[in-house]
Amino acid sequence: MHAFDILGDPVRRRILELLADGERTSGAITDVIRAEFGLSQPAVSQHLRVLRDSGFASVRAAGARRFYAVEAAPLSEVDAWLDRFRRLWDQRLDALGTELARGRRAARNQAGDEPTRPAESSTDADKPDSSAKGT
Repeated sequence: MHAFDILGDPVRRRILELLADGERTSGAITDVIRAEFGLSQPAVSQHLRVLRDSGFASVRAAGARRFYAVEAAPLSEVDAWLDRFRRLWDQRLDALGTELARGRRAARNQAGDEPTRPAESSTDADKPDSSAKGT
């Protein structure tokens, strides 16, 4: 199966999202998937098997429990394929960043129409006011 065939299924994507947070038991995965998708335990097991057989997930036994973990290698292949397209959205995100900066600068200029004065130095603030003599 091709990686995008695996990732095209919303249940398998959700399982991978769960596994991205760390290793989980098959029972914990089944509980979440049953609640969110209304699938039976055997249906969830089938999705776990597809993920395992395709290399997206690994499993380890600990007594009667099965712990699943996400495997990075197939996701790296997907990332490499997507890399060809990143320039399309990177350029747009860079342009968005530029426009946001211009908007912030324009808002600051409108809010502070008065030119800013330099702050008083501490030595000026510490001098007694000569006009206050004799009071």
